[in-house]
Amino acid sequence: MKRVVVTGMAGITALGHDWPAIAARLREGRNAVRRMPEWDYFEALNSRLGCPVDDFAPPAWPRQKTRSMGRVAQLAVAASENALRDAGLLDDASIRDGRMGVAYGSSGGSIEPVRVMGRMLDTGSMQGVTATSYIQMMAHTTAVNVGVFFGLKGRIVPTSSACTSGSQAIGYGYEAIQQGKQALMLCGGAEELSGPGAAVFDTLFATSTRNDEPMLTPRPFDRARDGLVVGEGAATLVLEEYGHARARGARIYAEVAGFGCNSDGAHVTQPTAETMAVAMRLALDDAGLPPEAIGYVSAHGTATDRGDVAESHATRAVLGARVPVSSMKSYVGHTLGACGAIEAWWAIEMMREGRYAPTLNLDAVDPACAELDYIVGGERAIAADCVMSNNFAFGGINTSLIFRTCA
Repeated sequence: MKRVVVTGMAGITALGHDWPAIAARLREGRNAVRRMPEWDYFEALNSRLGCPVDDFAPPAWPRQKTRSMGRVAQLAVAASENALRDAGLLDDASIRDGRMGVAYGSSGGSIEPVRVMGRMLDTGSMQGVTATSYIQMMAHTTAVNVGVFFGLKGRIVPTSSACTSGSQAIGYGYEAIQQGKQALMLCGGAEELSGPGAAVFDTLFATSTRNDEPMLTPRPFDRARDGLVVGEGAATLVLEEYGHARARGARIYAEVAGFGCNSDGAHVTQPTAETMAVAMRLALDDAGLPPEAIGYVSAHGTATDRGDVAESHATRAVLGARVPVSSMKSYVGHTLGACGAIEAWWAIEMMREGRYAPTLNLDAVDPACAELDYIVGGERAIAADCVMSNNFAFGGINTSLIFRTCA
């Protein structure tokens, strides 16, 4: 099997669009959640909280390349452009000769063409329906737009799997290179914020309703948590075969050491701790590492009752009580299809710096959650050579990624 390394990373988040800006915000200990007055239009929506990327506007790309993009594809392409630039590959001919493929995902496509199509069904009017409406709303809009925008001719792997879209993309990209199918893969996830996106969880009584206290929510693993906050953003990792990266003198951020993915096979929305634990063990087995090698876990940590409890017990069962854990969703909310990629990016950056951000608003751990070393208060210095990033999605999809330092 071939070794796989990360040679480029970038993203668009509510905390910032580059790591120095994001790291500064993490150290401030302040999240990006705000009240969404534009959602007051939705009468029965209980949560009015979101975590938008207020300062994002797509670059001045050629019109012929943007017609097929809704906001979610714009976020994906912008993050990918920056990641390719970071890897020194943006203008390199090697990415367009078939060596580079794409693995990318989101929970779904953009919401505006869905609204237009819904109006057509409701009223019979095709006003607003265009030749690109479907392209903007289709489930694989991020993967396809990324591939077309950069002229990539390798395999396209769409990963529309809700909260594991980004992590599955990284895992499947890793496997494509590991098995010698591609030399390079552009991997990540994206999501755009919308009222209907919040309503999905609101109808399950899984959203936070601290509408007048946005700075105090979400509260992953805290006994006073009352649900998640939906966010948006994108992140892209450039994965590369180790020998290919060395041959071109690329900077290597980390090695992708292991990937585990499975399914609960039990319930569409209620997680199962036992199969979550299996996914983590699969990643450890793939990496050839013992549990004690993991120095930090980037938790899925959505701040939902069932999710936090199941995840904490799965983590304890596999890694024991001593492993340091924190949830980045406490800063930018649940970015759904983007979270697996954003959290992997941040976990690698924190491993490189040896400083790990705490979970915000975790004042008192829920007694129902398992005993773990929850990072709270301020950032913690940890000398870790291996980190794990876990994500779990509707449908009982479980993913676990392991990254390690690479000499």
